[in-house]
Amino acid sequence: MGAAVVLAGGKSRRMGRDKLELAFCGQTLLESVINRFKAEFDDVFLSVADEKKYPEVKAKRIVDVLPGAGPMSGLHAALKLLPEDGVFLVAADLPYACPKAAKRIIELCENKEACILRSPNGMIEPLFGYYRKTLLPKCEEAIESGDYRLSEIIFGADTRFLDPRELGELWDERIILNVNYPQDYEKILQS
Repeated sequence: MGAAVVLAGGKSRRMGRDKLELAFCGQTLLESVINRFKAEFDDVFLSVADEKKYPEVKAKRIVDVLPGAGPMSGLHAALKLLPEDGVFLVAADLPYACPKAAKRIIELCENKEACILRSPNGMIEPLFGYYRKTLLPKCEEAIESGDYRLSEIIFGADTRFLDPRELGELWDERIILNVNYPQDYEKILQS
């Protein structure tokens, strides 16, 4: 079915401290996502720029091969280093990311190169989506050109854009709610 790759290479500039170490449901944000996905996926990898970061987290690691390109570096390393036909990317700052919804997205990808949620307002969430190994050359081209936006890969590929309603009862708008600012963190603590 593909591996789940938890992206944890960000710098948390907007939060002002490492957001992945913030407490959430008795764990850190990072541990929460890793543990939820381990319960559903056979292979869960932690994607990092520095292999020594988060030594307390028990997960197999993927270290950026071409560092400095943000999530694009993580996707590139996952597609290059893992034997799977595709990987499901999930940002570690998505506290409600649902692994069952992720598996459904993979199923709905069918023969497309990528499968991404598109919200009713037209926004896409590239950091909760499925990417096939055929996209590796496009990742390398993007990194070499200095264009690190995953949207460039998504719109340049044979991508299936999912209406969230296609997930049925698995859909919850909080799935793609991320924690970037202190007020975002306060909101999730109050929910």
